[in-house]
Amino acid sequence: MAKHSSNGSSDDLTFPLEIPPAKIRFTKLFIGGEFVDSVSGKTFETIDPRTGEAIASVSEGDKEDIDLAVGAARRAFDHGPWPRLPGAARAKIMHKFADLIDQHIEELATLDTLNAGKLFSWGKAVDIPSVANTLRYFAGAADKIHGQVLKMSRELHAYTLLEPIGVVGLIIPWNFPSTMFFVKVSPALAAGCTMVVKPAEQTPLSALFYAHLAKEAGIPDGVINVVNGFGPTAGAALTSHMNVDKVSFTGSTEVGRKVMQAAAASNLKTVSLELGGKSPLLIFDDADIDQAADLALLGVMHNKGEVCVAGSRVLVQEAIYDEFVKTLVEKAKEWVVGDPFHPNSRVGPQVDKKQYEKVMSYIEHGKREGATLLTGGKPAAKKGYYIEPTVFTDVTDDMMIVKDEIFGPVMVLMKFKTMEDGIRAANNTRYGLAAGIVTKSLDTANTVSRSIRAGVIWINCYFAFDNDCPFGGYKSSGFGRDEGMVGLQKYLQVKSVVTPLYNSPWQ
Repeated sequence: MAKHSSNGSSDDLTFPLEIPPAKIRFTKLFIGGEFVDSVSGKTFETIDPRTGEAIASVSEGDKEDIDLAVGAARRAFDHGPWPRLPGAARAKIMHKFADLIDQHIEELATLDTLNAGKLFSWGKAVDIPSVANTLRYFAGAADKIHGQVLKMSRELHAYTLLEPIGVVGLIIPWNFPSTMFFVKVSPALAAGCTMVVKPAEQTPLSALFYAHLAKEAGIPDGVINVVNGFGPTAGAALTSHMNVDKVSFTGSTEVGRKVMQAAAASNLKTVSLELGGKSPLLIFDDADIDQAADLALLGVMHNKGEVCVAGSRVLVQEAIYDEFVKTLVEKAKEWVVGDPFHPNSRVGPQVDKKQYEKVMSYIEHGKREGATLLTGGKPAAKKGYYIEPTVFTDVTDDMMIVKDEIFGPVMVLMKFKTMEDGIRAANNTRYGLAAGIVTKSLDTANTVSRSIRAGVIWINCYFAFDNDCPFGGYKSSGFGRDEGMVGLQKYLQVKSVVTPLYNSPWQ
């Protein structure tokens, strides 16, 4: 049994109270409706971040496997039933897919906990039920895809058609393997596209299980293909493939640039990118300090800080700064680090050794650059990739911990004087994915939300996602939107159809 202490770490993180039984059923590639070995026969180990030990060996896809998967998707699009089904028929199958997910919630949550270190309790209660609802949301849109009749200025009749864009490549990050799978797959299915999904090499297990459920639901062979593999090989082959019509990528800004370059150098496929962030949370002097501290900690400690919209820059107005810091330090103790299967744990392990070492490196940079370590800053266990919730004060704009996306449980605290100062500080970043505002003033909320250059602004809340709410970035955080009807549109082409009108009684 794990013994949890009150200082944000645990004395023994190796053994949870209970691990649900988890048989790893699917480890191969899923191409053309079948699980197959990679052409090369190569495999790689997928790792449990709680221990650093291997969970299973999975097939390693490469260019040849991407070629096969794209070929299957192309045949399914050009000659298969999926794009030609009435929207209501696609919706019916998508609803069945969602129902099957509901029947396997515990098994799927277990896979994401084993593979990504995500909290099992959160996966069961939130992540996995939510992905089923994402499928249902877009299933509801599948029979409502239509164009417009146009009012032409001459004797012409014209209308637009919305047609599926074709074969899409979907590259999924490791921090929310289930959520991001369906944020991309669901609208693509609703639109009538076929697809090749490349899950992150760190977290392939749930994606393969979803491929199995898709087939069981009745999605035709070749519509969904899943190729495990690494970015420089499988990912590069997918983004540069001449038979892929669109790529949707979620990941780092650095890799996003490479995706754009590959798309431009190949067939000029369309691209949508959801990239890095260094999001600000602005706390004004009229804020409820307890609420503000809770939101600040949620914004950067949730999912062990592995969130693209993490509110890692907390900007606090001077008048309440000292009181806020005192409250924050006390509340930080509630964020217990522990085995993600343990019901009391609130912070699990970083996804892998590389990410763990990256976060620890940034913490050391912060110390060397002169920032004050308020709390945390150390490994939280002898085994696995656990890090204490970490808060820095006395930071400056030129410090790496202020400028760079760390993607871990690391917060930097900064002061500001006036609203204008706060807005300047919030916008002083190359990123623009999200921001939070904590205030009791509607005028402040309105002014600041319209002044920050970011794709989503949360007022007196954080992580307020919803299927109907578009999500995406400004600046180096990318372009294009996921979720909402906007998220469906990027998987559709607009075609105009025009015919002459003869002897019409009106124009």
